[in-house]
Amino acid sequence: MLETVCPLNNRAYSAAFREFSGPSLYNSRIFSACSLPSVFMTDLTHCTDPTAPNQRVASVARNTLETKINVSLNLDGAGKGVFNTGVPFLEHMMDQIARHGMIDLDVTCDGDTHIDDHHSVEDIGITIGQAVAKAVGDKKGIRRYGHAYVPLDEALSRVVIDFSGRPGLVMHIPFTQKRIGQFDVELFWEFFQGFVNHAGVTLHVDNLRGHNAHHQIETVFKAFGRALRMALELDPRMEGIMPSTKGSL
Repeated sequence: MLETVCPLNNRAYSAAFREFSGPSLYNSRIFSACSLPSVFMTDLTHCTDPTAPNQRVASVARNTLETKINVSLNLDGAGKGVFNTGVPFLEHMMDQIARHGMIDLDVTCDGDTHIDDHHSVEDIGITIGQAVAKAVGDKKGIRRYGHAYVPLDEALSRVVIDFSGRPGLVMHIPFTQKRIGQFDVELFWEFFQGFVNHAGVTLHVDNLRGHNAHHQIETVFKAFGRALRMALELDPRMEGIMPSTKGSL
């Protein structure tokens, strides 16, 4: 019924559902956009169904002598993360991407962690980048740019992203320690470098303050997720339009 009456497509439904689900499900903005009274809007749970038409989904597999990785994601998801990588702290950080980016993200990795975590962390970043690029497609209609500031107690970080098609990473995190538990903090650079190279984005990451290394990097990943969400949102005024004056990205 909803598909035949309401002019919004499933992507718009999904965005509306994510923003207004819960106590504010019956928000007047949804109903005015659909030209329907609230009594008809009884169920929007199908909006985050990855099998629904127009959902931006992708699956990518990467198999090398060092790692075997599978990534599935839905850019129009509900922020659900499922991880089995053998790198627990990275899983905690990827969960921030999913939750704050409202991306459904499923990552499995069988890597040579008996050596160290380097190959797994880098290759996971590469594969997520490939999956994001595949799901975004031609980039028509997206906002393209995203930014976020996120605090956590004494720590504050800023992330700015541009789906420019030009890979570039500028990253400044003055970590106060070299390891968080058993995790080598230098590997975060490898993760983000792998991501930007294969997602085709320009990414600026700055930890502005903080003295707890866990807080420093958690604010970075939360801000990264929120910046992704902003950049990948569909602008109804830009439907079918490339967000660039040169006509391509």
